[in-house]
Amino acid sequence: MSPFFLFVYLILGGILGGLLSTIASMASLATYPILLSVGIPPVYANTTNDAALIWTGVGSTASSLKELKGHWKEVSFYSIFTIVGSALGCMLLIQFPGKIFEKIVPFCIAFSGLMILFSGEIHLEKDGNNRLLQIISLLCLVITGIYAGYFGAASGVLMLIILNAISDDDFLTVNAMKNIIGALSNLVALVIYMFTAKIYWDSAIPFAIGALIGSYFGPRIMRHIPVKVIRLGIAVLALIQAAYFAYTAYR
Repeated sequence: MSPFFLFVYLILGGILGGLLSTIASMASLATYPILLSVGIPPVYANTTNDAALIWTGVGSTASSLKELKGHWKEVSFYSIFTIVGSALGCMLLIQFPGKIFEKIVPFCIAFSGLMILFSGEIHLEKDGNNRLLQIISLLCLVITGIYAGYFGAASGVLMLIILNAISDDDFLTVNAMKNIIGALSNLVALVIYMFTAKIYWDSAIPFAIGALIGSYFGPRIMRHIPVKVIRLGIAVLALIQAAYFAYTAYR
């Protein structure tokens, strides 16, 4: 593939990732295989992916300022827990050999597909006086941050479920908060990987440009496409990918 077509291919992949990130919290299901397809090794495809996807937070924030008005303190508070978890997840990724990561990825992707498929069926009762639920939810944010730092796909779905349990805000507002918190987790991962791992910047930069574009239009598109259609399509894709990566990892 010529450098020009590779650049365009990565920008288009980034746009798809940005759309999936803001609409369904599933960017890595598209972006990770795309980075593998251009020859980047699995672990470094993951680190490069994190470097590019921080821009989804920039685009989605610019497109969701209306929903975020008056909620910045809330976002800052919840971000602390996911950032701590993300840092721990990054260290796990660095410590485990690449072959182990390749064997774990299919299960992460399958889990992601099941989460997006059944996320609409998960409902947690809100109770402003239930302090135990709030504490458990905050601990779950840390655990979600660990998963986000290690692989990431569907971590946004988990964040959405948890934030919905502890926040009284409407869905669009909670989704906007989730997008920023996820981007901050990716930013922490980027800083860690810059000093401890390898990032393929020649792929990350065009990917980031596409992610910025896709994430800006994602919240707007989200208002017009049936959520069930999006959820089903992405879940099917995730399970197909999981089967493929399991075949390549264990054959």
